[in-house]
Amino acid sequence: MFRRRSHDSDDRSSATTAVLDEDQVRDPQAPKGRPTPKRSEAQGARRKAMTVPTDRKAAARQARDARRAQMAKQREALQSGDDRYLPARDKGPVRTFVRDYVDSRFRVAEFFLPIAVLILVLSIVRVGSLQTVSLLLWLIVIVMIVGDSFVTGFRLRGQLRQRFPDRNTKGAVAYGLMRTLQMRRLRLPKPQVGRGTKL
Repeated sequence: MFRRRSHDSDDRSSATTAVLDEDQVRDPQAPKGRPTPKRSEAQGARRKAMTVPTDRKAAARQARDARRAQMAKQREALQSGDDRYLPARDKGPVRTFVRDYVDSRFRVAEFFLPIAVLILVLSIVRVGSLQTVSLLLWLIVIVMIVGDSFVTGFRLRGQLRQRFPDRNTKGAVAYGLMRTLQMRRLRLPKPQVGRGTKL
């Protein structure tokens, strides 16, 4: 009986020392019964805890700051033409080429706004001859814009087929024609080529 008890006590003492050794090896911050996490996992968990806010106000503030940073990058890209931060409608080599094609030449449609103001002023003046001139000028401008837009769209479509045969060019011609209606200095993204540049 005594031998068996001494044997049992030896087993208990060896088990106790094994548990103590295991406790010494284990990280004191790790939960009991789980292995110590690797350093990379611990660092990743700490970063995640730092970046993901727990309350709604902090999350909203963080989202607002991220949105502001994105908008600032987008504004800079609209000035510089940096394709990485441009809005989705302006991104890609197809849209870049369309913008350069439109900006490289004079377009009748870009003078539409100042001519329209001039026509409006002439039509307000209560002189019969000036009002007739304003109507005639209005018709001439409309015909010229339609004709120039037709020629620009036809040539642009041919250039797109030739340069980007494997890419989706849907909507690119309409995008270019809408750009022709804007005055050059008001266009966004800003023109990156000068007048008369050969593409």
